[in-house]
Amino acid sequence: MEIGVFLMMNYKKRIADGMLKRKLEGKGAVLIEGPKWCGKTTTAEQIAASVLYMDDPEKKEQNISMSELNPKRLLKGAVPRLIDEWQLAPKLWDAIRFEVDHRGEQGQFVLTGSAVPVDTREITHSGTGRFTWLTMRPMSLYESGESTGEVSLQSLFEGAADIDGGSDISIDYLAFLVCRGGWPQAVDMRDEIALDQAMDYYDAVVRSDINRADGVQKNPERVRRLMRSYARNQGGQIPNTVIAQDIAANDENPMSEETVASYLNALRKIFVVEDMPAWNPNLRSKTAIRSSDTRYYIDPSIATAALGIGPNDLLNDLKTFGFLFETLCVRDLRVFADALNGEVYHYRDKDGQECDAVVHLRNGKYGLIEIKLGGDKLIEEGAASLKAMQAKIDTDKMKTASFLMVLTGVGDYAYRRRDGVYVVPIGCLKN
Repeated sequence: MEIGVFLMMNYKKRIADGMLKRKLEGKGAVLIEGPKWCGKTTTAEQIAASVLYMDDPEKKEQNISMSELNPKRLLKGAVPRLIDEWQLAPKLWDAIRFEVDHRGEQGQFVLTGSAVPVDTREITHSGTGRFTWLTMRPMSLYESGESTGEVSLQSLFEGAADIDGGSDISIDYLAFLVCRGGWPQAVDMRDEIALDQAMDYYDAVVRSDINRADGVQKNPERVRRLMRSYARNQGGQIPNTVIAQDIAANDENPMSEETVASYLNALRKIFVVEDMPAWNPNLRSKTAIRSSDTRYYIDPSIATAALGIGPNDLLNDLKTFGFLFETLCVRDLRVFADALNGEVYHYRDKDGQECDAVVHLRNGKYGLIEIKLGGDKLIEEGAASLKAMQAKIDTDKMKTASFLMVLTGVGDYAYRRRDGVYVVPIGCLKN
């Protein structure tokens, strides 16, 4: 099926667009992964020259049968050829690997599908050297149009001395954005309907998606309790034992640590949670670095849905608002870091020194970021913490930080303080 007629007239450009194009130049096939509803298929359709929709109701059974009898037939078409919901026919993986080998050209196939892991028993080859992976996440504020994008993370890594940017996101609107999330289909909906999308996503996870992740049927009410506890512990380095204790303290029926671990592993497989690893820099003194991962949902709206709260609840509880705003910033920083060949980490040591986010690039450059909802006092605290963190790093053994940034929720302008610390509202940041 030729793809031209399927391009969405109101498609909002994604940062992944450029990443997908680059990956297709270097490998025969690209597999796009990520949470359900984050826009994987729509993004792939923008670059595809032909498409096979494996789950087309009129052709699904025929397609699955053909994948068993003559998979090569399904791979014919203009390239890049998009194979959507490819996991319905796992044997296509080896067929695509074989086809890539024998065509001898890059950019042949794009694979997209459900966030549910594929059954690998019918796959005999890893795909190394033929396939590359691209992870997509829900939209950053820059992609959804709420950030002006006047301050570029890349320019800060390149040594920009001064910055200039403005944001018109009020605290009320920021609360709405946290609860709406970065789901593409919600972006252009009116507010009440947009807020429903995250709740629908949460309900789908609870009722069916988490079971499909590992084929184990789970009690929906226990899933709700776990997700509620996880939401309460956003941004913390909380072990499974503490989550189990939190559930026991807040609900009538406790859950064992083993059950908590299995449920979280299922949520991880379908990209509902994505914990942040600890950063391990070279330090001037021997300080024990906490190595526990930091707990995050892939989008803050999943946490608000799990807690059953909305924008007004956040405005009435600024502490919870601050934690969930941090989740929003981590989501955006991850989207931006991917495009810059980087990762996002968290730092904490036994002395209590913390850094909310460290964006570390493959070339060794890194930036230190503190996340604050806003206000002069919190900005001052963030800047002081960043400078204390910077002083701990042994710059004889690693590069000095490319930048120190306080990333804020509210604030009209981005600027560089006299001490060199950047203050940047999330409403003007981009990759």
